[in-house]
Amino acid sequence: MEALYRFFSGLIAATLGLFAPIAPLVICSLLFIAVDFVSGVLADRVTARREGRRWYFESCRAWHTIVKAALVVTMLGMGWLLEHYVLTFVDCHLARYLAGFACGVELWSFLENAAQLSDAPLFRWLRRYVHRRIQKQVGDESGAA
Repeated sequence: MEALYRFFSGLIAATLGLFAPIAPLVICSLLFIAVDFVSGVLADRVTARREGRRWYFESCRAWHTIVKAALVVTMLGMGWLLEHYVLTFVDCHLARYLAGFACGVELWSFLENAAQLSDAPLFRWLRRYVHRRIQKQVGDESGAA
């Protein structure tokens, strides 16, 4: 049993050591996801209060966030492996671009949540802009179908 314990603990340590260089990217991405989750929950609560309906926490949304976080971590790991062990002839910083993309999406989602939470002029403008973009996109897609 002790040999099995040593094998698995060594395997886990080797895996963590392999991916240690991307720890800052993973932490940053997970932080952006967490901030977006908290702001999304608060925005949903504020919206429910404004509409006069009862608000409750939905665990399925939390599970969606956990799955999203796991997929982002997997994406960063795969990107880093691809960059360092397959595309060794190109200095492409793939993992950084992928982390930047994931953080950018979460930042945009946070800004949408902030528009629901605040009536500051910047966020009111952002809310109108996002609404117009969605209407335009939906109109373009429904006309093309």
